[in-house]
Order: sequence, then C-alpha cells, then structure tokens
Amino acid sequence: MLAGGERTKGPSTALQSGVRTAFPNVNATNDDRSGLEMSLPASAENVAVVRHALAGLAESIGMDEPGIADLKTVVTEACMNVVVHAYAEGQPGPLEVEAVPEHGGLTVAVRDHGMGIRPRTDGERSSLRLGLTLIAALSSSFEIKGGVDRGTEIRMFLPLESRDREGEEVASTDIPGNPETTDLRVGPPQLLAPILGRALTSLAARHDVTVDRISDAMLLSDAISAGAAHGFPDGHVCVSILDGPDGVQLKVGPMEAGGGESLRRSLDLPEVGGSLETLADELRVQSDEEGEYLVVGIAALSGESRRR
Repeated sequence: MLAGGERTKGPSTALQSGVRTAFPNVNATNDDRSGLEMSLPASAENVAVVRHALAGLAESIGMDEPGIADLKTVVTEACMNVVVHAYAEGQPGPLEVEAVPEHGGLTVAVRDHGMGIRPRTDGERSSLRLGLTLIAALSSSFEIKGGVDRGTEIRMFLPLESRDREGEEVASTDIPGNPETTDLRVGPPQLLAPILGRALTSLAARHDVTVDRISDAMLLSDAISAGAAHGFPDGHVCVSILDGPDGVQLKVGPMEAGGGESLRRSLDLPEVGGSLETLADELRVQSDEEGEYLVVGIAALSGESRRR
C-alpha cells in the first residue's frame, strides 16, 4: 500500500480522499496527452465499447496478447464499478475513460462524477472489493481516489510486457461529455483508426444490421481516420458517436473552417469515379460557432436497400 508519498513495488493500492500519492510508472510531466479520451453513458452495454476501443489502442502500441487480455479484464472491472455503484438508480451519469501510452505501457483512468467512495452496509454486495483485488493483481500499479459525493477515479498502469518501471503520478484531465453520446479525443491521429473502428462496429453490432453493413462501417471509419488529421492542427481528433434507435451517427469535429468539406472530399475515389460516401446512409457537413463537423449515419434497419 502507498503511504506517506512512498512508492511500493508490484501491485499497490492507495485509497484516498483528494490526497495525491506517488504512483509508479506514471509521468506527471507529460503535457502532450497523446492517447484516447472517452465520455459515454454509464450503462452496462457501453462497457464493451470501452473495452474494444482500448484493445484497439493497445494493439496499435504493441501490447502483447496476455497484456491486452489483462487490460480488458481490469477495464471491465473498473467500468462496471461505475455502472453499478456510481449513480443512483434512474439517475445515470457519465463514464469517463482516459488512456495514455507512456513508459513502455498504458496508463488508464476510469472516473465518474457520482456518489463516490462510501462505507459499505452489511447487506451491500462486495463486488467493488473483489473488483479492486482483481485490478491490483493484474496491474503493475493502481490508485483509487475520491470521496463522498465527489466521484471516484481508478487509475491503472499495464506494461506492454512484464517489467518494472518507476515514475510519478499523472494529473487528472476532466473530459467534457454528452450524456447520450460516446465522445472520443484521440491523438496522435495514427491511433484513431483502430480505436474508432472497434468502437463504431461494437455500437453498430447492437442493431439489426447485416455483416456487410458492419464492414461498410469499418471501411468508412478507416477512411475518415486517414483524412481527419488535417482538420485538427493540434494533433488530437475529436469524434462523437450517437447510438440511437435508428442506428449509429458519427460526428467528427469541431474542425477548422473548411475541415468538414475537406474530410468529405477525402472519401472520393477518383480512380474509379466514385466515393466511399455511398457506404453511409447519411453524410453531411454542418457548422456551428465552434467549427465544422462531418456527420455520418449508419441506419439500423437491415434487409432494405438504403444506399444512395
């Protein structure tokens, strides 16, 4: 256990209320928060979306298969803690996830803005206690912090392969989010394709869609990932995915003026005289005071010809 700011080797847990402690393997001086940020509704079905997106990130940075399996397990446990314990019944809130590749591994933070760490009643299920034990066993190090009505954050480090490294705690980053959407902020742009592809297809698979339509979603996400970087000069691509009753809607932006149209043109296939735009059921550019967006829709109904 961490105490008095001292580091410990191996799995460690620090339970605190707003008090920062040393956190092995994590660097506090990394100002470029390259990696992935997500904000989505805290529901059980969305845990799979987080798991798939982080697995895509882990694969892209070279994490081995046993490490990815451990990552999926600890992320599932941390996210289910939010789903089950964070918010009062009937009053859902956001599930926020941040993942940063650093120090030969991946630092993952899972946080909520709910009721926070509370004493357990005698009749309360012990799922949280068991989940933390499992996270501690599979992570090189982890930390939990929060307080009553202050939300909870669980921060974990998993190496690309088994090894010991030391570092410092990283500061938390608040992720603004819409309670009805999955919001991603990914950088550098090269990481977007594996993350977006997994997240988008995981959401699309919930609906009555054919395998061909899921393949179309994959092709679209790859093409959008390849062209999106030009609209985000800071190197971090922002994407919002709305999972609605009629299907899945992808919204890329806000981008600089002209960024939405440029991204739309990047879907053209001049060598064959066509465009990947035809794979979408909806594709348009919209603007507001924050910038331009490319909006892409994949309809839920299968078995009908919906392509333009």
